Amino acid sequence: MSKIAGRGATENQTSRRFNLPERQADGDWLDAREQIDGTPAPIRTTVTTLTPKTIISYNQSPDIGFDRSINGFVGCEHGCIYCFARPTHAYHDLSPGLDFESRLFAKPDAPALLRRELMKPGYRVGPIAMGTNTDPYQPIEGEWRITRGILEVLAETGHPLTITTKSDRVMRDIDLLAPMAEKGLAAVALSVTSLTPEIARTIEPRAPRPERRLAAVRALRAAGVPTFVSIAPVIPAITDHEMEHLVEAAADAGAIGCFFIPVRLPHEVAPLFRAWLDAHFPDRAAKVMGIIRDIRGGRDNDPGFHSRMKGEGAWAELMRTRFHIACRRHGLVNRHVPLRTDLFRPPEGDQLRLF
Repeated sequence: MSKIAGRGATENQTSRRFNLPERQADGDWLDAREQIDGTPAPIRTTVTTLTPKTIISYNQSPDIGFDRSINGFVGCEHGCIYCFARPTHAYHDLSPGLDFESRLFAKPDAPALLRRELMKPGYRVGPIAMGTNTDPYQPIEGEWRITRGILEVLAETGHPLTITTKSDRVMRDIDLLAPMAEKGLAAVALSVTSLTPEIARTIEPRAPRPERRLAAVRALRAAGVPTFVSIAPVIPAITDHEMEHLVEAAADAGAIGCFFIPVRLPHEVAPLFRAWLDAHFPDRAAKVMGIIRDIRGGRDNDPGFHSRMKGEGAWAELMRTRFHIACRRHGLVNRHVPLRTDLFRPPEGDQLRLF
């Protein structure tokens, strides 16, 4: 597979999981396409509007720390090759490969939908997680400001939230996050997977540089926002050697905690990841997949609750041991930050509340 400048995936195969009709280019001229048509134009990012009826997604997974989330976007321009959200693009009859990072969807009605859902008499408050599927601060947020609108509703109603991002654009909303954090309503995690520029550009081609993300940690902590560093995922034989350095960098930036997850390869992510390895790391592709299969019980992916987040076997245990030693060495206690739910007040409707 060939490398594509500025993009993560090296291919764009349509998913076959849902028996969707396959599209296949045909013709004797395909082997001479460039000579006939010229050099293909660069892949451009497009954004299509979605108009869902609801915006809060609920889950009952026993191994994640939230039961509801909001995703203002579908697809992510950051292009992280390991992204476990890539398979969601198959629901739109699009490829989890290049389509996922170039054919994006935005939900501009998200703040209004959120306001309506929070007004429902039966709504029970609980922390809303953002950044659990695609990044709320990917580049198009600068224009669409959907995440900003969601935060404004949550700040107004005293509703708790958590944010996970790999973008320093989160600093643009410190004016909202800092007052919420002071009330015990907000916490943020910055994802930093590598401190090596060449590796970071390869695995996360359109995400901000690692040093900018660590600068965001410092800025958030200076503003009083509880901030963690997420070393997720750890890719064996590619980024795992940086684990101790990442923990040290997190501590130096003032993070109050740190956590890691071994790389996960669900559904279409596994073949995309294999093709990416062949293109960028052919010298170690077999070794990387061998360790991943060891961590995942002999498979490319282990979807089981609890084990999917931790892995198993000697390699997984070695990662955990190294991580815990590094955290102790740098004073990261990884304390839990409880968020308050008692400050929530439903948004005003057309009529004012009597009490």
